Amino acid sequence: MKIAMVSEHANPLAVIGGVDAGGQNIHVAALSAALARRGHDVTVFTRRDDPAVPTQVRTADGYTVEHVPAGPPTDVPKDDLLPHMSAFGDYLAERWVSEPFDIAHAHFWMSGLAATRAARTAAIPVVQTFHALGTVKRRHQGANDTSPPERIHCESELCAGVDHIIATCTDEVKELSAMGVDDGLVSVVPCGVNLDLFRPKAQLDAEFDAELGQSCRVRLLSVGRLVERKGLADIVDALPDVPEAELVVAGGPSADALWLDPEVQRLTARAQANGTADRLRFLGRVRREQMPGLFTAGDLVVTVPWYEPFGIVPVEAMACGRPVVGSAVGGLLDTVVPGVTGEVVPPHDPGRLAEVLRELIDDPDRRRAYGHAGVERARSRYSWHTVARRTEDAYAWVRSRTSAASPAQHMEVWR
Repeated sequence: MKIAMVSEHANPLAVIGGVDAGGQNIHVAALSAALARRGHDVTVFTRRDDPAVPTQVRTADGYTVEHVPAGPPTDVPKDDLLPHMSAFGDYLAERWVSEPFDIAHAHFWMSGLAATRAARTAAIPVVQTFHALGTVKRRHQGANDTSPPERIHCESELCAGVDHIIATCTDEVKELSAMGVDDGLVSVVPCGVNLDLFRPKAQLDAEFDAELGQSCRVRLLSVGRLVERKGLADIVDALPDVPEAELVVAGGPSADALWLDPEVQRLTARAQANGTADRLRFLGRVRREQMPGLFTAGDLVVTVPWYEPFGIVPVEAMACGRPVVGSAVGGLLDTVVPGVTGEVVPPHDPGRLAEVLRELIDDPDRRRAYGHAGVERARSRYSWHTVARRTEDAYAWVRSRTSAASPAQHMEVWR
């Protein structure tokens, strides 16, 4: 199958850890690689943000990245990219007419706008993965939501205009249903994890050996972009009631720029105010290949975002044999099984978070059991081979349905 992946802001070749570079970049890269291993011809179309990069880059993983000239060839915040999506879509239309593809898979809502614009000319079925929904973001961020005001309307139009939607978690199906989407036109395929990289007992990189030390009985590890919605402030607020624990935070800018980061400054001030600054440590950006060892060095992985479309960190942590404490939102409702691989707590509830952390700190046998169960769950459900196969099934269903022009049928939703 000849597959066009459309990922307007999330370039699979990007350095992970910036404000607009995270789970979607990893997802697009790993899914493309897994589909290529299954014999498909995959091209990822992403916006050119550097004038020096070639138009096409053939990756070592067997797929091609094509840089689309839409907007200035420099970094542009994703929330400012909407005016350039018409040019992006026109480029895709020209490419897909001259070199036909069997299916397009759009990642994020603006990619969907470009892909459906092109599909009107190129007559190609479009599958949409939102990765995040504007309705959810607006609900949780309110006036702080920086998305274009057109986003929610555009996403509603996309739901009616694409051929199929692949959601990354069951909670997203509920959100789409509330938007009027027929559940039968949505399949659930989660993000995956690289099980060759993320594995139990991975070796801690020498770079962190001396830096980490162990000043407390238990090390809590939090991983992700340094943005407010990730809920790091709630973990800092819980620390006074968990005196046995230190909190190590991985993510954000490189170490030399770390203390200029507004979120680092905000969290540090918060820890100073509650007397836990000596138990809070920021590592800054950590290279992906170093992450398995860092997970192994943590006793508990804590990820308590306000909302999370999927959340790859809990799955990576489980693959490394780490118990997870997560907030009961979005994709974490699927990945973290309470009482089996970890525990879930309400978002914005430092008191309950501290209570659960204390229980697990006092029960190392339970933590070990959660870690073992997490490895099994990651291996059985979240390998990229499994995710690619399920995605491939969705593509095949869409192609058979669109080519036959048959009445709408329901594809089985995978839980």
